[in-house]
Parts: sequence; C-alpha cells; structure tokens
Amino acid sequence: MPPSHRVVIVAFPGIELLDVTGPAEVFSVATRVAGAERPGYAVQIATADGGPVVTSSGVRLLADLTLREVAGPVDTLLVSGAIELVEDGVEPVIDQEVVGWLRGAASRARRLGSICAGAHLLAAAGLLDGRPATTHWLTAGRLAAEHPAVRVDPDPIFVRDGRVWTCAGVTSGMDMALAMVAEDHGQDLALATARMMVMYVKRSGGQSQFSVPLSVPGSSDDRIDELCRWIAEHPAEDLSLEALAARTHLSTRHFTRLFRRRTATTPAAYVEAARLEAARRLLEDRGSSLPEVAAASGLGSVETLHRAFRRRLGTTPAEYRRRF
Repeated sequence: MPPSHRVVIVAFPGIELLDVTGPAEVFSVATRVAGAERPGYAVQIATADGGPVVTSSGVRLLADLTLREVAGPVDTLLVSGAIELVEDGVEPVIDQEVVGWLRGAASRARRLGSICAGAHLLAAAGLLDGRPATTHWLTAGRLAAEHPAVRVDPDPIFVRDGRVWTCAGVTSGMDMALAMVAEDHGQDLALATARMMVMYVKRSGGQSQFSVPLSVPGSSDDRIDELCRWIAEHPAEDLSLEALAARTHLSTRHFTRLFRRRTATTPAAYVEAARLEAARRLLEDRGSSLPEVAAASGLGSVETLHRAFRRRLGTTPAEYRRRF
C-alpha cells in the first residue's frame, strides 16, 4: 500500500468540535474511497500535553500525541480554532503554547492550514504576514485590526495562498479539506468523497460564508448598520462615496474613517461585495440573463460582472450559475 499523507490537527481546550472532526472525517472517507492502490490519509490529533481536551460543546477529544512528539515531516498541518463569548461580543482564543510551537514546526509541513479562529494563531506566529487570509466572519475585523500585515478577506469560505490555507470554520473546514483532497488526488475523488458524505458536491472557496450586511457587528451607533442594510436592499442605486456620505450626513473623510472602523473594510470594497452578493442570488434563481443580472446588481455591465467574479470568487458568472 502506498504511504499515507500524514495529517496533524492541533487541538487545545475550548476548540470547536467540528473544526477537528469535520476535516478528519473528510480525510478518512477519502481514504476509504481511494482504495488500497492510492495513498490515503493518516490523521493524528496533537495537544500540548497529549491528554484529552474539552471542546466548546463539552465533548472530549483524545489526543494521539503531544506537540513535542510531532517529529519528522508532516504533509498537512491544521490548526483548529476557538471563540469565547465576552461582554461586548466574541474574541478568539489564543493558546500561546500552540503559537510558540507553530513558529518552529510550520516549516516541516508541506501544507499548512487553519480552521475558524485558528487563523488568529497562525497570524500570531507570523505565518500569515503578507498573505491573503480568511476566518470566521465574527472575528475577521479583529484579525485585520491586530495583524495589519495580513490581507484579511471576511467573505470567502476558504482562501489558499501557496501552501497556506485558511477557512471560515465549522462546516467550511470540510469544504477546505475536500479542496485539499482534490489537489492531492483530483476532482473525481473529491466528488466521490462528497457524495459518500452526503455533502454539497463541492463549494467553491470563493462562495460567501455569510450575508454581507450581517457580517457587520452591531453597535450603539446605528448609522452604519442602517446604511449597510440599505446598500443590500438597493444595490443598483448610486453608491458612490459621496452619495453614501451624504446619506449619513457626514463628510466623506469622517464617513470613510467611521465606516472602516465599523466594518474593517472600505466603502468601495463593501459596496462591491454587496453587489456581488446580489448578483449571486440572481444567478442562483436562473431567471435573469447576464445583462439583467449586471444591471439589477448595480455592477452595470457584463464585463464588470465578469471582472468582479474573477477577482473576488475566482470563477465566471456562468460557472457560478452552473454550480449553485
């Protein structure tokens, strides 16, 4: 039997259960589907002391080895994440022992990835500097604020940059694992694995993890909240910087600063994301032509529609419609 791909998933107290078991199950099913003639996956769970960890759901996971025992090369190293509820929202859990270990161990992995708020640990270890990355939409703004060298995109369900992968977490960890299976063995095995697991065939990494307006956390200042909802409902309106600032009765400079502080992005980038979301919905309904989709979503022309899909989703409107 060919040697297996070694997958190590790092866990620590408070992690989301599905961040570990979701990808592990994908790799396990892919191994069974691949059969004995192709290399499968050998999954190990590593913790600081090798003991069990209690997940956020209360379920305990047993470790296979300690972090110190992760010796030799690793094919795929994944870092799970944890989020805590605090008085004013949520915050990612940063396990400093894991962060310190990652700084030395990451270079031994052919492929490195994070699940959910695990991106915060990769960032704290300096492994995302200069790279595009995503994480759970609830903590994306914090990741961007605390690690300005990381190009945070809160929209896609997973992002790949060379050997480094990040994902939104929870079920999207399974989508990322399927994409890794496709990279290793081709689309046919990934498709067969998805079918065996009764998963959606394969969600594109560029698919939005959450509705654009709902990705903005609430605050006592509801001007930006109301504006974001209005943008989502009126994508074909004049959404220029000047028009949006006038709608909130603010100067363009103050509006831009306030908007970026509230949403962790610029007005222009937010408007494009909202228009892209509107275009996706129209394409999923199948009833509109591409010129009609471009006009109704506010993107204007089919050429602009294509450019936006290519740049932000890595696909074409026609391919998106076929998939979704």
